[in-house]
Amino acid sequence: MNKNELNPNASPEAAYGARLRSLREARGWTQEALAGRMDYSSVHISFVENGRKPPTLRFSKGVDVALGLVGTDASFEVEYRKIKHGNLLEGFPEYVKHEGKAAEIRLYEIGIIPGLLQTPEYARVLADYAARRGAITAEQADERVSFLAKRQAALERSRLPTLLVVMDESCVRRQVGGSEVMNAQLDRLVQFAEQPNTVLQIAPYDIGERRTFDLPMNLLTMSDLSVIAYAESQLRGHVERDTAAVLPLLTAYHQLQAEALPQAASVAMINEVRKGTP
Repeated sequence: MNKNELNPNASPEAAYGARLRSLREARGWTQEALAGRMDYSSVHISFVENGRKPPTLRFSKGVDVALGLVGTDASFEVEYRKIKHGNLLEGFPEYVKHEGKAAEIRLYEIGIIPGLLQTPEYARVLADYAARRGAITAEQADERVSFLAKRQAALERSRLPTLLVVMDESCVRRQVGGSEVMNAQLDRLVQFAEQPNTVLQIAPYDIGERRTFDLPMNLLTMSDLSVIAYAESQLRGHVERDTAAVLPLLTAYHQLQAEALPQAASVAMINEVRKGTP
């Protein structure tokens, strides 16, 4: 039987299937041999390898067991989750589930406007550029924008959460998408600050070493007063619930708020930047 040529660049599912075939063949296994190590038929494995059937979480876990990849960065479970969540960082989908139920949300961001405050146009520019440089597909860019809209909509509920946001000055100084997109985004920030359930502060450049975080930080206070932290590196996100680990982060956030500009001064800076935008 002639083996089908696979194009791993066709889609994330195709890349998954091509990698599965490559690792299977590297071990000298036929599809039947792999099927014997999993609770799936050789036909099912063939369909996944050829992109005719999408992988599932159960299938991916079975592959990891058979290939000895459980718990590794190279696991098919990790690859499946990237496909399912549009290349969202590990841990982020879990965080979002809690975010939609939180009584209080504290955010700190560097370089870009926090997602919950982004206009659709600003979010689209970021997603489209990620697609142009090959970090994600065009379809995943659409998913990112849609996913963000759902996150924002989830906060529009009968009991509004309190949103406390501290942004590094770079968030408002960095031009994204040209003057029209940026002007609308800055207007959105001013409107956000006017809401009764929000506080917006800017951490200016001149606080220097008194900036308590070097990476973005999200802190959620739930209805039972438990606090959940979420932080990201360039490669992955991490949800932390352990009180001993989270409380120092909450203290650091309070210290950052004390060093940041008050809301009125923060809004004044945003308006100054807005006027300086052509």
